[in-house]
Amino acid sequence: MDKNILIVYYSHSGNTEKIANFIGQQTGGDMFPIQPEEAYPISYNAVVEQAKKEIQAGYHPAVKTQIPNLDVYDTIFVGSPNWWSTIAPPVATFLSQNDLSGKIIVPFCTHGGGGLGKVVKDIAKLCPQSTVLDSFEIYGDGGGTARAKLSAWLKKIKI
Repeated sequence: MDKNILIVYYSHSGNTEKIANFIGQQTGGDMFPIQPEEAYPISYNAVVEQAKKEIQAGYHPAVKTQIPNLDVYDTIFVGSPNWWSTIAPPVATFLSQNDLSGKIIVPFCTHGGGGLGKVVKDIAKLCPQSTVLDSFEIYGDGGGTARAKLSAWLKKIKI
């Protein structure tokens, strides 16, 4: 498999960023955090309420930066927290604003008990011309077993 790897992710609490960093360390891929133009509230209850409204409305918030050379990447890891059983709205924005046709998409998700929910299904819907590989999901930041679980998953999907 080609090593032109990009790891894009949105992380609110730091859990998804931690997993993205582990993926970057193990694959040598380039890192790209997705940052909304307007940051989400810090308060857990406030962010949960805002995310619920945005997801129900199908809202895609503006994001700060774009990737100018997306064409050079063959494999794109897409990371998100599980918010209301789907990807965070900034990730939906990224996927809807970029043509990822012909690329290999590798979903990963952090959660607080909801597992993958519809994360993979919703990523596949936004990337209809892409090959979506088996996903990785982990509770919180995965604790001390995160690296080992991640290594086993990367081996399983042959990356």
